[in-house]
Amino acid sequence: MLRDEVHSVEQAGCDWLHLDVMDGHFVPNLTFGPFIVDAIKKCATKPIDTHLMITDPWRYADPFLDAGSDLLTFHIEVEENGDVGALLKHIRSRGKKAGLSVQPDTPVERLRPYLNDLDLVLIMSVFAGFGGQKFMTSVLPKVQELRAMGFEGEISLDGGIAPGTIAEAAAAGANVFVAGTAVFGADDRPARIAELRQLAAKAQNMARVSGQADTGAGS
Repeated sequence: MLRDEVHSVEQAGCDWLHLDVMDGHFVPNLTFGPFIVDAIKKCATKPIDTHLMITDPWRYADPFLDAGSDLLTFHIEVEENGDVGALLKHIRSRGKKAGLSVQPDTPVERLRPYLNDLDLVLIMSVFAGFGGQKFMTSVLPKVQELRAMGFEGEISLDGGIAPGTIAEAAAAGANVFVAGTAVFGADDRPARIAELRQLAAKAQNMARVSGQADTGAGS
């Protein structure tokens, strides 16, 4: 049951529940609508991070917020369909967090006009639409680019996050990791989440130490 799956990953140690909403148009797959978010909200104790892989987030933002989404992310690739800045401000005006996502082949420079209205940037490390794809290391420089642009919010990587890839993602500077198959497909979910957390923390610490050493050597 859905409730059992929610409780399973919450008890296993997840920080957020990441929900992928697909419309069969922006991406070829089709998932669910606000009523599923509402059902999850009723049994969840963790924040709900809703990722809208849809063509018209302007139409559906409020229904998903009403259903209980704590953070709502939509794709910069649909910016021609409406006012991105206005929607981000609207989400935040409702006391929720706002995010924008980029596909692997979309430059993060397109996010620059909206950085001050963002709580999170979601970088897709696979092409949106299907789970179980291979992690694309080519997206990792986007993390440094965002920081160089002055973005201080959360940077999330989504797609192919697993024990063999999370260290690279963490070392690049990401601090939120969306793991679907790696967690839900694990025999021992608490052990898998603990493993992922440990690998990320170790990589982040090593990157921090290396950065300090580089700074010291150059001063």
